[in-house]
Amino acid sequence: MKEKTVQEIWEAIKNGQWRKPTAGLAPAYTQANVVILPQKNAFDFLLFCYRNEKPCPVVDVSDPGQVSLPLAGPEADIRYHVPRYRVYRQGELVEEVDNIAALYTDDMVTFLLGCSFTFEEALLDAGIPVRHIELGRNVPMYITNIQTNPAGIFSGPMVVSMRPMPADLAKKAAAITAPFRKAHGAPVHVGDPSAIGIKDIHQVDFGDPPVINPGEVPVFWACGVTPQMALKAAKPELVITHSPGHMFISTITGEDLRKW
Repeated sequence: MKEKTVQEIWEAIKNGQWRKPTAGLAPAYTQANVVILPQKNAFDFLLFCYRNEKPCPVVDVSDPGQVSLPLAGPEADIRYHVPRYRVYRQGELVEEVDNIAALYTDDMVTFLLGCSFTFEEALLDAGIPVRHIELGRNVPMYITNIQTNPAGIFSGPMVVSMRPMPADLAKKAAAITAPFRKAHGAPVHVGDPSAIGIKDIHQVDFGDPPVINPGEVPVFWACGVTPQMALKAAKPELVITHSPGHMFISTITGEDLRKW
């Protein structure tokens, strides 16, 4: 799958041949978090993203009822080209589904938010380990005590993803990822998890538990699962997101996104 084109990956997802996390797929291309919600809630959510660019960097936004993404996937169909979707009603997760054809309506607006999977190729090229790719697992994610800036009906805590690495590489990783502003940029925290409200690094809120080797430190980046916390608090009638780690793969290259 790693060597396939973005369009071939979309087709594999639509046909049910790929239902796993997307870390490491199409490494040259931008991956994105997905939030789909009714037009009446779209401005509040856009304002929430504007006030919280670190966890919610907007890569693309559709018109109401537009199933393709004008910048990130003009040939895509957001109803089918995500490996796994989550469906929230009144803020409660009610189901996970393989496509949203039966749920999608003409007043729905799709937001694509940058994802840290996008900069992982740059880390690997620099000799920095990316443990969840090495192990073929999902990235560890945690709910923190860092609060987002509220906007309209949306508010809540920041979620972070974590990549362990040798302590002497953390500063290099920060320098490499900082230019990827639309993919969360530099880390928000390095070291002691309890400083950002994580009581047990081995108890994840999303994704798979980490493997941290001796001499390594946890490095935390803002995560695009953050909106799912805000959606729980806001309780809109219906919101559809990606399942954590199961991202939309766009036709925007990571190198192009780095320049945005």
